[in-house]
Amino acid sequence: MGDLLQPWHLIVLAVVAFLLFGAKRLPELGKGLGEGLKGFKEGLKGITESTPPTQNTQNTAPPTPNSTPADQK
Repeated sequence: MGDLLQPWHLIVLAVVAFLLFGAKRLPELGKGLGEGLKGFKEGLKGITESTPPTQNTQNTAPPTPNSTPADQK
């Protein structure tokens, strides 16, 4: 697999891309690819960061008073 990215292979790929897309479209494609990678990295960064735990108010009951009005008499 290491032999795939030899200099001649990269030159041939660049020539084929130039012929297929033309000189005008290549900068646009590069810009779109860069923006896509940037968004992907930001998305991964948001997933890997730990989020603070939220308090679940449904599981907690309100505090009950120790004495009732009938006990106070």
